[in-house]
Amino acid sequence: MSQPCCNAPTLEFKPDFAEARRRWEAYWAGEIIDRPCIAITCAKEGRQAPPGPPYMAGAEGNFGPVVDQAVACAEAIFWGGEAIPNYVPSFGPDQFGAFLGGDLKWSDTDHSTNWVVPFVESWEDALPLQIKPDDPWWVRLQAFMRALGEAAAGKMVISHIDLHSNMDALSAIRLPARLCVDFYDCPELIDRAMQQVRALYAYVYDTLWEAAGMNRAGTVGWVPAYHWHKTNTIQCDFAALCGPEHFRRWILPALEEEAAFLDACMYHFDGPECLVHLDDICAIPKLGAIQWTPGARNKAMMDWLDLLKEIQSKGQGLYIGCSVEELRIYHRELRLEETLKWLVDNT
Repeated sequence: MSQPCCNAPTLEFKPDFAEARRRWEAYWAGEIIDRPCIAITCAKEGRQAPPGPPYMAGAEGNFGPVVDQAVACAEAIFWGGEAIPNYVPSFGPDQFGAFLGGDLKWSDTDHSTNWVVPFVESWEDALPLQIKPDDPWWVRLQAFMRALGEAAAGKMVISHIDLHSNMDALSAIRLPARLCVDFYDCPELIDRAMQQVRALYAYVYDTLWEAAGMNRAGTVGWVPAYHWHKTNTIQCDFAALCGPEHFRRWILPALEEEAAFLDACMYHFDGPECLVHLDDICAIPKLGAIQWTPGARNKAMMDWLDLLKEIQSKGQGLYIGCSVEELRIYHRELRLEETLKWLVDNT
């Protein structure tokens, strides 16, 4: 089992941080101490936790109140078991596309989500894909991560962002339907575009990792699984729109590369439309676990037990969100002898 690389031995908001880190070591190593990892959060006794910052807070540049709110919320929460006090910053699901030069547009009704205004009319004209050092969204997120990291030091960790890299980034700047047609009209240009966007993953990760001071105490991915060095949740939601041939040509190599770069990672598997790629995803070297998400309008999580068992049988760990009542069922149904890595997150 590898040893933690971080320097900070304690976190103010997690008195048993050292013990939790020991269990996370076992989780990523496919070992078990005396039980599966479990993360439970609730308000501290006699306290009412203030609401955390809303999704995409900080995107407008008003960092101070957001940072204060994130720290105050984390301080009022009891982080039980292997739950690590953290805050997940985000400028929205298409933020990687914004770094490539796109502009973000918010929903007019409630500002609950945003997207990149697609700007690729011709791949030939748009390439090479790059991140300019003075791109306003890129500069702003770095500043936000620095402010968060400074306020969190010694108290909590800052999560790495929901990157939506690889083909998700191309989809954001081109539009999904047009990108699907490009697979047939100009596959060589998609080869070039993917090569270029893949080359940016480590740069984006490392820049934000350093800005937030994640080397001090480790971090979590946007799915809050902790690691003492570099971790994140990898994914490709666009995979729901393509078959195995195109997935293996363009998406799978990118995911394998991201997993190889990170010290530990899990995969966000979003919806049954992606299940055609299950075998390929489970075979990614260095992938440590899968977070299965049934998706909207589909069966509830508890109805996917057979799939969870299949994932275990393929050697992958699990990350499951559930209620206290459901926890007992998962503990009974999921066999530790098939894989020793599974984590239940009850919040």
